[in-house]
Amino acid sequence: MVLKSDVHPIKSADDVVRVRQVARQWAAELKFSLVDQTKLVTATSELARNTLEHGKGGTMRVEQVENGPRRGVRLTFEDNGPGIPNIERALQDGYTTGGGLGLGLSGSKRLVNEFEIKSEAGRGTTVTIIRWK
Repeated sequence: MVLKSDVHPIKSADDVVRVRQVARQWAAELKFSLVDQTKLVTATSELARNTLEHGKGGTMRVEQVENGPRRGVRLTFEDNGPGIPNIERALQDGYTTGGGLGLGLSGSKRLVNEFEIKSEAGRGTTVTIIRWK
């Protein structure tokens, strides 16, 4: 169940910084530990940067969610970029198309409790993550 929701554009490096701050604020409101806040913010940073650089910009939807006794933060990053031709390969440690370390998607997946990615060539990519308290 979604308890509250908001959407933020990702069109510039300043937006990447802003959505990191939003993720930290929402996690702090749920009284996440500092370690769990940092994990969520790190994943947010990586995914927002991918949205900007590879997806040519998009949005981040942030939601406070509840599933029985659990509460958490769900973030959905969406772009209308070129898409990811091979998701399985993109999730491998060390795979990069941008000259980085190749830990963005795979690293983000390890930092959260739930991770889902959908992508279609020419139509864009949607990555949804959840970090539970």
